Amino acid sequence: MNNKDSFTSVIALGGLGEVGKNMYVFTHKDEIFIIDAGVIFPESDLLGVDYVIQDVTYLKQNESKIKALFITHGHEDHIGGIPFLLQQVNIPVIYAPKIAKDLINKKLEERCINYKNIEVIDKDLVVDFKHMKVEFVNTTHSIPDSYALVIHTPNGIIFETGDFKFDLTPIGPMADI
Repeated sequence: MNNKDSFTSVIALGGLGEVGKNMYVFTHKDEIFIIDAGVIFPESDLLGVDYVIQDVTYLKQNESKIKALFITHGHEDHIGGIPFLLQQVNIPVIYAPKIAKDLINKKLEERCINYKNIEVIDKDLVVDFKHMKVEFVNTTHSIPDSYALVIHTPNGIIFETGDFKFDLTPIGPMADI
C-alpha cells in the first residue's frame, strides 16, 4: 500500500536507549494514544535540574488527535512526567492500574493540578477506538499492579510490555505468561 494514512506509527519520545523518561506514541490516521509519561532524574552534569522530561512538541501539534494516555505501572520513570504533560497538552483520559492511579493523584495534588479523568485498568478491560483497540495483560515487576498492552491496529498487533520480570512468587497476581 502506498497510502500514507494506512500506516500505524510508533514514536519513542523517551525511554528508547535510556533508562527512564518512558513515553511512546501510537498513531493511526486521526487517533493518537500515549503509553507512559516518565521522567529521568538528572546525573551530576545537570546541576540544578530536578527532572528531565520529554519534548512533547509533536503532541502539542497533534493535540486534537490524542485519545488517551495509558500507564503500564507506577514507577517514576513511567508516571513522573504526567504533571508536566498535563500542563502542556490536553489528555482526555488516563488509563492506569490502581496503584499507579493513586500515585498519580498524589503527584497532581502536590502540584495543585485538578485532573479527575483517571480510569483504573485491569486484565479484563478492553478500550476500543475507531482504528485501534487496547487490551491488558498482567505482568510482574518490582512494583505490584503492572500491565503489558496488546494494541490491535489495522496493520497487526503490537505487544508493549513496559517493564517486567518473571517472578514466580509475586506480590499480587501472577504474570499472564
